[in-house]
Amino acid sequence: QVELVESGGGSVQAGGSLRLSCTASGYTYCTYLMNWYREAPGKEREYVSTIHTDGTTTYASSVKGRFTISRDNANNTVYLQMSSLKPDDAAMYICNPYFPLEQSRTDCYTVSGKNYWGKGIQVTISS
Repeated sequence: QVELVESGGGSVQAGGSLRLSCTASGYTYCTYLMNWYREAPGKEREYVSTIHTDGTTTYASSVKGRFTISRDNANNTVYLQMSSLKPDDAAMYICNPYFPLEQSRTDCYTVSGKNYWGKGIQVTISS
């Protein structure tokens, strides 16, 4: 129903920067917010950041001040700009759109209250 293409992962040195992107297709005309999560070996999936349709953003305390989430509505793409990267930031980063229950369009009933998960892209930090 919703397809996601993630890119921008790779290996960077500690203190460096990296920009992740996630492009969605399918039902992108519906109201949705976008989350980023991450999974590191031996750890459960943890929340990273959210951007809402009005541009409001939230961040996990561990990345606040270093990461910036943004969206390009014309291209249905969400970005996660990662700066001052630390070894603890190494993880598989996962794009996660969520479609709230409240939708203005009747043709969005299919995705109402649902969320989708990208495959994830690896971020490795060297030092």
